[in-house]
Amino acid sequence: MPASPAPPSSSSLAPRPIRVLSVIPPMTQLNTPYPSTAYLTGFLRSRGVSAVQEDLALALILALLSRDGLAAVQACIAELPAAQRTPRVSAFSERFDQYLATIAPTVAFLQGRDATLAHRIGSRGFLPEGPRFDSLEAYVDDEGGDPMAWAFGALGVQDRARHLATLYLNDIADVLREAVDPRFEFVRYAESLAMSQPTFEPLAAALAAAPNLVDRLLRELTLAALARHAPTVVLVSVPFPGAVYAALRIAQTVKAFDASIVTVLGGGFVNTELRELSEPRVFDFFDYVTLDAGERPLLALLAHLAGERSASRLVRTFHRPAGAAVRYTNFVEPEVPFAEVGTPTWDGLPLDRYLSLLDMLNPMHRLWSDGRWNKLTVAHGCYWKKCSFCDVSLDYIGRYETASAELLVDRIAAVVAETGQTGFHFVDEAAPPKALKSLAAELARRQMAISWWGNIRFEKSFTPELCQQLADSGCIAISGGLEVASDRLLALMNKGVSVDQVARVTKGFSDAGILVHAYLMYGFPTQTVQDTVDALEYVRQLFAAGCIQSGFFHRFACTVHSPVGLDPAAYGVTLQPLPPVSFAKNDIGFIDPTGVDHDALGVGLKKAIYNYMHGIGLDEDVRQWFDFPVPKSRVARHRIARALAAPG
Repeated sequence: MPASPAPPSSSSLAPRPIRVLSVIPPMTQLNTPYPSTAYLTGFLRSRGVSAVQEDLALALILALLSRDGLAAVQACIAELPAAQRTPRVSAFSERFDQYLATIAPTVAFLQGRDATLAHRIGSRGFLPEGPRFDSLEAYVDDEGGDPMAWAFGALGVQDRARHLATLYLNDIADVLREAVDPRFEFVRYAESLAMSQPTFEPLAAALAAAPNLVDRLLRELTLAALARHAPTVVLVSVPFPGAVYAALRIAQTVKAFDASIVTVLGGGFVNTELRELSEPRVFDFFDYVTLDAGERPLLALLAHLAGERSASRLVRTFHRPAGAAVRYTNFVEPEVPFAEVGTPTWDGLPLDRYLSLLDMLNPMHRLWSDGRWNKLTVAHGCYWKKCSFCDVSLDYIGRYETASAELLVDRIAAVVAETGQTGFHFVDEAAPPKALKSLAAELARRQMAISWWGNIRFEKSFTPELCQQLADSGCIAISGGLEVASDRLLALMNKGVSVDQVARVTKGFSDAGILVHAYLMYGFPTQTVQDTVDALEYVRQLFAAGCIQSGFFHRFACTVHSPVGLDPAAYGVTLQPLPPVSFAKNDIGFIDPTGVDHDALGVGLKKAIYNYMHGIGLDEDVRQWFDFPVPKSRVARHRIARALAAPG
């Protein structure tokens, strides 16, 4: 473990020039940095602020997935009473020497630093195999042949090995969960402690508990980062509920080390769930909490810390003045235009240490965990901003701004020059077709070769000709919302598309060689069992016709900032009363008069989509995926084929 730095001396508490450290807290992604700190660091440097960044999420995982980390896990297991050791934990302990010998080379392989190890991993004789490897048996053919031959063939050595190595890491994560920390996940760590929690009590109790191995490692890594950078301000960006607990642990460590360091909390979780924050205990950890796009609030806050503006002129910021209640201050100032936010920088992030995982064999689905993607935004907000399930009243959706194609390609060129990598993930809510067309033309004009993918709306502006132009510019995949796959419900959602239109648009992308992922939804207000079965039939036909290659069914959640949450009567539902809220407020329960058990249907939907992504069951009746009787689909069996044959 890193050595702890010495506490600050009295002289170090004198006023210091502002130096900002932006931190990615555990857990976010393992294959690529979450982009918030890159954006903030690039922006602050463009304004002359001394700014650095650290990915403590990656650092924590690499500390755990090391010889020292596994030895510490084994020590925790040794302290467990025999009755508390699960079969998985006992098996790990029995084969500990194998795990210890293979962990460092396997991590190096997944980081792209030792490609030749693929041959040994692929042999199935190198890695210890735990329960996660049982999933491979689903692919054994009738003659008992190679269970992965269908996916990787005879020559897919690297991908085959990465899939096996990913299963190996998942086995270790399961052991960590059962022996060290029941909240542990590679991505959604301790998510239930923060997601729509009306009070701070669950988090307060967890933070007051004795630190476990994961907590202790995170503390040491935080102290090491403080020693490296000597910041006066620490920004912690929390995108998901699963990063909140660790963010608070980081702030707890910072304050214990040097209470004069200013701690600031922001990010996607804050923007959606903490808009009515009144819990004073949050400010034992963070001095300030900022909402929405961070550029303007940060400029105001840094000016305040420099003595250049009063606290009454903070922008979209919660704080707790001494002896007072939590206060929200929003001095109205113009936003920093999207064209002026600067170019994100990955300087300081260990780009050669991220792990390219292959947990899903589907070629489109793997993009979320495989490869080191430079994340960039084509536009701020959503140009449609009408979908009834979306938080359209919030800044990150409702404020739509664009930049010129020339400026976007300038940013792309700067990022490629800095990172040496030409893969981009455009993380827009929905990248505008007009902006993408201009971007493609500018990339062609400069003869710049990149690979990119991103999120769009399946609207008719994406003609086959535009799809081909995007493919020529480097587009390899797109994702978009088909949602409920029902024209009645799509109209109720104000989605602005129809099932037939989605079929034609997605086929245009597929025909251009671009992979397509469909976001799907179930449990929307007034959705019946029949609607759900019909939707699955549409999805089956879209897969069978080659329109989409990947998909995922999400359970609809009503949020307080969406049109459904703001006007439930218009959607035929009644909201359930919320308890008093002092902390997180986002999801809200509702009563749907249809009374459908959507959770039971969700099991079948997810089973179906998993099989469809692997080319299984595409000719079979969709009712087979459900464990209980459901009505026959009312959708004509060749409905999508007819839609594709019809004039656009």
